[in-house]
Amino acid sequence: MRSSTYEKLSPRATAFYKPGEPTENVLLKNTILAWQAAHTLNFGHPGPNLFCDYMKKSFLFLFLLGTCLSYTAFAQPQKVMADKIIAIVGDKAILRSDIENSILDMQRQGMELPPNARCMTLEQALGIKALVLQAEKDSIIVTDEEVETDIDNQIRFFISQYGSKDELERVAGKSVYQLKEDFKEGFRDRKLATSMRNKIVDVVKITPYEVRAYFEKIPVDSLPLYESEVEIGQIVTYPKASRDAEEYCIEQLNDYKKQIETGKKDFASLAALYTEDPGSKERGGMYEINRNQKDLDPTWLAKAFSLKEGQVSNPFKSRFGYHIIQLVSRAGDDAVVRHILKIPQVTQVEMKTGFQKLDSVRAKLIAGTMDFGTAVSKYSDDEASKFTGGMLQGREGSFLTIDQLDKDMVAMMRDLEPGQYSQPVEFSDERGKKSVRVVYLKTRTAPHRENLKDDYNKVAQRALEQKKDAALEQWFDNKIKDYFIRIDDEFKGCDELKKWVLVSEANKKN
Repeated sequence: MRSSTYEKLSPRATAFYKPGEPTENVLLKNTILAWQAAHTLNFGHPGPNLFCDYMKKSFLFLFLLGTCLSYTAFAQPQKVMADKIIAIVGDKAILRSDIENSILDMQRQGMELPPNARCMTLEQALGIKALVLQAEKDSIIVTDEEVETDIDNQIRFFISQYGSKDELERVAGKSVYQLKEDFKEGFRDRKLATSMRNKIVDVVKITPYEVRAYFEKIPVDSLPLYESEVEIGQIVTYPKASRDAEEYCIEQLNDYKKQIETGKKDFASLAALYTEDPGSKERGGMYEINRNQKDLDPTWLAKAFSLKEGQVSNPFKSRFGYHIIQLVSRAGDDAVVRHILKIPQVTQVEMKTGFQKLDSVRAKLIAGTMDFGTAVSKYSDDEASKFTGGMLQGREGSFLTIDQLDKDMVAMMRDLEPGQYSQPVEFSDERGKKSVRVVYLKTRTAPHRENLKDDYNKVAQRALEQKKDAALEQWFDNKIKDYFIRIDDEFKGCDELKKWVLVSEANKKN
């Protein structure tokens, strides 16, 4: 890369690029830039498109929502283009690199782009900036804690892709702290824009008459075809292992701890051989964690942060089994740890107790003396499903296709009619922990073309989102004339930007 071009790069690009560095480093840095730009341009939550026309352009919105770091994103090197400001909304600038990096990342992911992809991306960027301006004017609050939580989650994703924090920092040429600082503005804008959009559209409601009118406008041959779907739930009990089984796990862990502390074995080797945690076995029991993570067992997390570097804990119990943990390194609220998990083995004696418990629960369900939600609340040991009344959740809420069920549940379902409860059945969860469950088949649909009888909720949701999109579009029509707007000449021919260009031209005359 020639130095004259390098000097014209945006501050964000020059902060990453160093002339002569390895190509793979530049690729990661470009991808982080693309990710950062894309997340500055999107709201980052699942759901419908932001603008009413985006129903027909959903590829772009879905990309912007789903942009993430992946190995495939680095397949080909890309030129870093000279940068400049291409649009302004109020006091907020949009750089050419913001748009180009988003386009490059879509191309890296093999997406087929229409000729107007740059125009569409800029249209959304302008909308985001306008929403942020209004959010600031309306004094909408986004806390530092909310922003930091989102950034921490994204950094953890980056680390998981590269195997360690050190590798991420090596390739990026920045510390995790510096990356977090770089991301703050984009994440804050996304949060503000989301909150402002919600404020505008949350008052929008829809009536059954409007749902029907929306549905009847759809040509019959355009109605989607649905596979067979089920609503299915489960009550799970984990029989408690005997005290002898628990003490055996503790003895094993004490022996591993002794071998580590006397130098006979290192922690990683023992974890690779003996841990019963499939998520870390191939990494020698290693995890990179943050003190504020909500997805970790709180007892396990507290123990990890109570240790000194290099120290190995005594055996302790979590809801997953028994562990020992070694703190490898720590930097503030971030830490690298290794652990070994041992799960006490459950015998048929304990399993029999689980079967008897769920036999009794099933009898109450069949007799109608207890409803399924109450039974889940009182008797299920599956913490995740307790928040959904025992019903399993998928992409479409509680409606699941057969391929989303585990193979044992599929086999059980064949013998059930809607409204029926299975006999208690033994199964092993994703961690290999033995349990007993009763399955409840609430509903089952046959393959069909979309209709209001079977799919009213889906149709109503789409109709509502279309109405919200129209309300948001109307808000933009009313509001953007109040903002100072500038659009670069190279984008003035974009049909998607006509209303923005009109305001821009009017601003020039004033």
